[in-house]
Amino acid sequence: MLRNRILIVDDEPDVGIVLKLGLESSGFVVVMYNDPLKALSDFKANSYDLLLLDVKMPKMNGFELYSRLQQIDHNVKICFITAFELYFDEFRNMFPKLKVDCFVHKPVSIGTLANVIKDELTE
Repeated sequence: MLRNRILIVDDEPDVGIVLKLGLESSGFVVVMYNDPLKALSDFKANSYDLLLLDVKMPKMNGFELYSRLQQIDHNVKICFITAFELYFDEFRNMFPKLKVDCFVHKPVSIGTLANVIKDELTE
């Protein structure tokens, strides 16, 4: 059942709030964290339809966080959000067998982001 429940983890509070408010206005239910370790400790399987994770964060980057979250919930969908193009290659090196095609580049409009997320949720 599609609930449109999104988890955002972005270490920049202003960015996270803008994404949260924008996606909520697009009909999504959004939970946001600025601390990847706190997001990991609170994470429960089957709670979210999609993870929107910033790639570059202190304490734990988005790839490491995704690896840990996927151990808890194998079925959750993922989109990485980053201002840095080069992280796609780093991701492929860390997870050579994992098929993830959703990389969103900052800055992104809320409309574009909402459409990307809707597309991911309907696949």
